[in-house]
Amino acid sequence: MTIEEVIKSTVKMDNAKKVILNIMYTQNVIQDHFNELIKPYDLSGEQYNVLRILRGQKGNPANMFAIQERMLAKTSNTTRLVDKLLLKDYVTRNVCPDNRRKIEVLITQKGLDVLKELDPKVNEHERLFAANISPEELGLLNELLEKYRTQKNKL
Repeated sequence: MTIEEVIKSTVKMDNAKKVILNIMYTQNVIQDHFNELIKPYDLSGEQYNVLRILRGQKGNPANMFAIQERMLAKTSNTTRLVDKLLLKDYVTRNVCPDNRRKIEVLITQKGLDVLKELDPKVNEHERLFAANISPEELGLLNELLEKYRTQKNKL
């Protein structure tokens, strides 16, 4: 289905506009499907992202700045996300012994267990969306999206 059909537009659009609309619409379709996948775990996409970041620390704590820096959604309120994960016992939060102004966050075994349970479901989610695209096309799509994100004149 074309983007014009999706949004029921009868107006002729140039390709620059169509690309933006396609990316935004596709992101919403992917996000809606992903949200349904994690809904039974009482997680938001941002909370899931924090857990993945912390798992990537391989047992080492991460400070709030490091988590924020690696978030997909740069405007996320990391403190609020960590607070919610604390209530679920998915993370611990401690004051850094070397710098009392620094807060260190560590994923718990319970957090690791929920990710382990979600991993095959997330992998299937990713395979589902890539199913009708060849490996070569996936590589090209990644290259094009990365190129597209890099504006010549920064906004």
